[in-house]
Amino acid sequence: MKKFIQYLKSPKSDILLFILLLIFANLVVSRSYFRIDLTSPKSYSLSKGSEQVVKTLEEPLSVKVFFSDNLNAPYSSVYQYIKDILVEYKSAANDNFSYEFVDMKKAENEKAARDYGLNQIQIQELKNNEVGVKRVWMGIALLYADRIEVLDSLTSTDGLEYRITTTISNMVSTTSALAGLAGEVKLTLYATKKLADFKIIGFNQMEDEIRAAYGEINKKNKNRIRFESIEPPASEIPSLVEKYGIQSLNWNDPDLGQGTGALGLVLEYGEKFSLLPVKMSRDFFGRNMITGLEGLNEQIEESLKSLVSKSQEIGYITGHGEVEASEQGQYGQPSPSVFAQLISDRYTLKEIKLAEEEIPQSLSSIIINGPKSSFTDEELYKIDQYVLRGGNILLFLDPFEEVQANPYSQPTYNPINTGLEKNLEKWGISVGKKYVYDLNCFSQTDRQYGKMNFYVAPMMQKNTLDQKSPITKNLGYVIFFQNAPLDVTAAKENKDARVTVLAKSSKESWTVDSNISPDPRFISVPSDKSTMASENLAVLVEGKFSSAFSEKPKSADKNESADSAAISSSEHLAKSVQNGKILVVGSSILGGGRIAMFNNAQLLDAEGNQPVSMFVRNAVDYLNGEEDLCTMRTKGLSLNTLTVKNPAASTVAKYFNEIGLVVIVALCGLLVLLKIKAKKRAIRERYNPNDSRIEK
Repeated sequence: MKKFIQYLKSPKSDILLFILLLIFANLVVSRSYFRIDLTSPKSYSLSKGSEQVVKTLEEPLSVKVFFSDNLNAPYSSVYQYIKDILVEYKSAANDNFSYEFVDMKKAENEKAARDYGLNQIQIQELKNNEVGVKRVWMGIALLYADRIEVLDSLTSTDGLEYRITTTISNMVSTTSALAGLAGEVKLTLYATKKLADFKIIGFNQMEDEIRAAYGEINKKNKNRIRFESIEPPASEIPSLVEKYGIQSLNWNDPDLGQGTGALGLVLEYGEKFSLLPVKMSRDFFGRNMITGLEGLNEQIEESLKSLVSKSQEIGYITGHGEVEASEQGQYGQPSPSVFAQLISDRYTLKEIKLAEEEIPQSLSSIIINGPKSSFTDEELYKIDQYVLRGGNILLFLDPFEEVQANPYSQPTYNPINTGLEKNLEKWGISVGKKYVYDLNCFSQTDRQYGKMNFYVAPMMQKNTLDQKSPITKNLGYVIFFQNAPLDVTAAKENKDARVTVLAKSSKESWTVDSNISPDPRFISVPSDKSTMASENLAVLVEGKFSSAFSEKPKSADKNESADSAAISSSEHLAKSVQNGKILVVGSSILGGGRIAMFNNAQLLDAEGNQPVSMFVRNAVDYLNGEEDLCTMRTKGLSLNTLTVKNPAASTVAKYFNEIGLVVIVALCGLLVLLKIKAKKRAIRERYNPNDSRIEK
C-alpha cells in the first residue's frame, strides 16, 4: 500500500492520473449539458421566445423524432442539431415538455410515422465510391392536447428553431388564447344607467348579452377573465375617455335635463387594452341603438389574441388600387398573392374596404400596400383613429405610378397622391415624390451589355441597416427597388415617439424626379459628387401621436328622430391613448407589387428565402408584437460581406482571409516562442551568468 501511495506521489503516476481524470471528466460531462454560444446573433442558442413558449405549457407536449440512423453528411448534422436543440427546449421547459427519438428500424414505428402523416424522402448517398439513392425518414411529430402537427423533410437546419417554436405556439394559442399568461384579464363595461331613459334600442339587454358572451369565453379560458360593470361618475368620464377612448355621450332634454354619460366595453391585460365596438349608433331611420353585440364572442376572442400578441389576422386595406391580396390563378380561380403566401404560415389577411366598414380594433395591425387612388376624409379618419387607439400600420407607398402604353415604349411616371400624406405628415413622416438611385446597387452581367448596375435597386448592407432593431440586425444585405426617400425630421421632434431608420441608401446615392428610367443604359451618374447623400428608405416610428383631424369629418346627412336629437355622442381622439407603430417603406414592390424590368422573385418570394422577404416577414412580426420571431428567423444570416467595389481589393481580401490569417497566427506564435526564450535567457544571465548552456 505504501509503495502504491509513493507511486501516486511520484512523477511516474502523472500519465495514469491524467487518464483517470479524463475518464471521470467524460462521465460527468455525459450526464450534464453545457454550451457557450460565441456567435453574434446567438445562432446556436435557444431564443427567449422559444423558452417562453415551452416554459408556460399548460398541457403535456410530446415531440416525437422520426429520423433514420447512419445518415450521411450533411443530413447527419441536421440530426445532431435536433438532438442539441431539444435538450435546450427540455432545459427551458416545465414538466409538460417531453421528447423521444423513435427507432426507425422497427416496422411498427414506420407505420406510426405514416399514420402521423410523415413520408420517406430520397437522399443521395456515397458508398464504395459510387453515388446512390437512399430512402430515409427525416421528420418530427408534435402532439399537444387534441392537436397533432408534423414537420416533414427536415433536410436543413435553416430556420428549424423558428418552425418548431411557431408550430408549438400556434397549437397552444389554438387550444387557449390565454395559455401561458400570468395574471388576470379584465373585461369592464362602462355604462351610465341614465341612458336607459332615452329608450336606446338594446340598452336594457346589453349587459345581459355581454355577461352571456363573457361566461362562455371565460369558461373556455379556464376562468381567467374577470367581468365588472361600472357606472362612472360624471367627474371621471373625461379621464376615462382620454385613457380608453370610450364613447362620450351628452344630452339636453326638456324632461330629462342636461347631462354627460359614457359607454364602452374594455378588455384589459396589464398595461395593454382593447376597446370592443359596443357603442350607441343611429340606424337608417335615425333611431338610437346599441351596436357591436353581434358576434361578441368572436370579437372578445380576437381581442384576447391581440392583447397577448398572438393575433393571426391582419387587416389589408383595399379599394384604392392597392396590390391585390389574391391573384387570378389556374382556371381563373383566385389564389393568394406572393405577399399573402409569404406570411400564410402564421397570418391571414382580412380585406377591409374602408368606404364600407370600420377597422376592427381587435386587429393588431393593418397593411396599406401600394395604393394608387385617393382616400376620402372619412377613410383617412378611420386610419387616424385606429393608430391613436394603439393600432399598428405597415405602409408600402410608391411615389409614382408606372404607365406603359405598349411593350416597346418607355414607361411614363405619374406622381401618386392618395391623401395619406395628410396623416403621415401629422405624424412626422414625409414621402418624397422621387426615386432614390445608388452606386451601391444590385448588378448583373448581360451577354450583350456586360455588367449592368441597376442604380434604382439600392443594396443595403450592415452599415446601412439598423443593427439594433430586430427587424434588420441579423440581415446580411437587403435589396430595395424603385424606392422613394423618406424624411422623419418632424417625427424626431415628437418627444412621445421613437424613430428608427431601418434602411438607408449609401452616401453615394442621389434622387430623380424627372426623366425617370429604371434601365441602367439610360441613367447618367451625377458628375458632382457633392449632390449625393444618404436617403432613408424604410423608417419605423413608435409612440403616441396627435390626430390629423380636429373633429370627425361630416358624413352624409341622416334623418334623426326626436328621441335621437336629444342625445349626441363623441368618440373623437385628439391624441393617442396607447402607443402605436408606423412602419413606412417607399416602395410597394417590397409588398409584392409587379415590376416590368426586374424579376420580382429576386425581391419577394413566397418561400421567404430572399433577404427582402425576410425583411417583410420581420416587419409584420414586429408590428404584431412577435419581436422574438424576427431574431429567431434570421439566425445565421448575418454576413460580414465585403463593401469594397475594386476587383483587385476584393482579391486581396479573399486571399487575406484564406492565407493571411493563418500566417498572422503563425507569426504571433513565433513571436511568443522567441519572447519565452529571451525571458529564459535573461533569467539565466542574471542568476547564473557562468552557465555553460547559455549561448554567447
